[in-house]
Amino acid sequence: MQGLMQDWPLTVDRILDHGASWHGGREVVTRAIEGGIVRTTYGQIHARAKKLSNALLEHGIRPGDRVATLAFNTYRHIEAWYGVMGMGAVCHTLNPRLFAEQLVYIINHAEDRILLADSSTAPILQGILPQCPKIEKVIWLTSDTHVPAGLPGVSYESFIAGQSEVCAWGGFPESQAAGLCYTSGTTGNPKGVLYSHRSNYLHTMMSLQADVQGLSAADNVLMVVPMFHANAWGLAFSAPAVGAKLVLPGSQMDGAAILELLETEQVSVSAAVPTVFQMLLQHLEKTGAQLPYLKKVLIGGSACPESIIRSFRDKYDVEVLHLWGMTEMSPVGSVGVPCATVAALPYDEQMPYRLKQGRAPLGVDMKLTDDDGKLLPQDGQTFGRLKVRGHSVARAYFKGEGGDILDADGYFDTGDVATLDALGYMQITDRAKDVIKSGGEWISSIEIENIAAGHPKAALAAVVGLVHPKWDERPLLIVQLKPGETATKEEFLHFLDGKIAKWWMPNDVVFDTIPLGATGKIDKKLIRQKFDGYHWPEAVAAE
Repeated sequence: MQGLMQDWPLTVDRILDHGASWHGGREVVTRAIEGGIVRTTYGQIHARAKKLSNALLEHGIRPGDRVATLAFNTYRHIEAWYGVMGMGAVCHTLNPRLFAEQLVYIINHAEDRILLADSSTAPILQGILPQCPKIEKVIWLTSDTHVPAGLPGVSYESFIAGQSEVCAWGGFPESQAAGLCYTSGTTGNPKGVLYSHRSNYLHTMMSLQADVQGLSAADNVLMVVPMFHANAWGLAFSAPAVGAKLVLPGSQMDGAAILELLETEQVSVSAAVPTVFQMLLQHLEKTGAQLPYLKKVLIGGSACPESIIRSFRDKYDVEVLHLWGMTEMSPVGSVGVPCATVAALPYDEQMPYRLKQGRAPLGVDMKLTDDDGKLLPQDGQTFGRLKVRGHSVARAYFKGEGGDILDADGYFDTGDVATLDALGYMQITDRAKDVIKSGGEWISSIEIENIAAGHPKAALAAVVGLVHPKWDERPLLIVQLKPGETATKEEFLHFLDGKIAKWWMPNDVVFDTIPLGATGKIDKKLIRQKFDGYHWPEAVAAE
């Protein structure tokens, strides 16, 4: 027997329709690429997004066609998202921090027809457009006066000028593709993850759970995490879904610029990778400024050091929620909101759980297996391959790249090594390719990094496993010091002493600049390349 409920396809155009209908006057505030602050509303964004849809239709864009964006977080980028997706085309977010050859490969592989780009990306496009023959038109996300000279294309404002604010959105199956985002390509070429309207809509509903983002109409949200970084963790959907004020930082993400928006827009919730919040905390420490409005920060992209969690709480009374996910998961996979058992503990006893990546929300299943696929116990100690499945988890890559990516039970192998405990808390101990195998045992580089990053002189810390003549691999700690600081190897080894197992202790400490990847994460690939062939000190090599 079938139920007797209305057939109401779960398409993302309904999210902005709702935002415009019920929260139409709610502000969307942008630090513009060209400078200054621009204020608009969900109602105005909705109308202009429909004008974009009509302009794209007039150009010949049809459902399923790929329309790319190369842009930071601005109101025009939000309009582009909904204008493209609402008409059934596929919004392909490009990361301007990628290398030129990666962008060329991704654009050509996706067969993008139109590119909407920030004017600040002109130097990038000048070099790559001649290598992207399928791009028919470039639309600069700016006004006529700021269109880059000497490059093809028209301004966004002229492209949508004269178009109607009435356009039929939706009307297609919820399985229709909505967005395309490529993995960072740490091994081989980047692979495309093709989101459906249904997966994005359900991911939005999942994200709005109190134990995930927990947003409400009363929140002011500073979305620092870029829209090209795994859908901005879904915030570009969940904020208009509840009518939260949305604050967009453009391309300025330094501590001073972030603090200004937090203060002037009375931001209650923000989201970013740890390195962004480290810069904010360092700026706060330097200036003595406070955070009178901020209540909660969402931190993901890489493991959050204990020092960040404690600094936000102890100095500024701000709650830190630790998130984990990946492009293939749309991206949220787990959140570190305390369960009843953990919440009842004194704060210091909660910390081991807060440092974990958290528990799976409704909509995500996860398990641990060994290399042969055998299920492993949830004892908090046993390391295994983390596998996931759910309504917003990829079942294949775009154009079939990588072949079959699911196991016999429909689980996707994340490539992470993790533990699961009896309370359901998952902890990433390493990427499978980063795990350090020393004398037949595994060492977690992430755990050492998190502790070392808490040293008062450290700006960033990274650990990689390097070849050792006796133990196969041993950990090398690389520390980027705060400006003006000096330190010794012994200082950091003493700081780690008693906080990690003795046999985990790094065999050497190097002070150097730590490279960051395109999404703000520490780039272990570049670090390993730099220290390839590293010679341990003679005494260390003999140990």
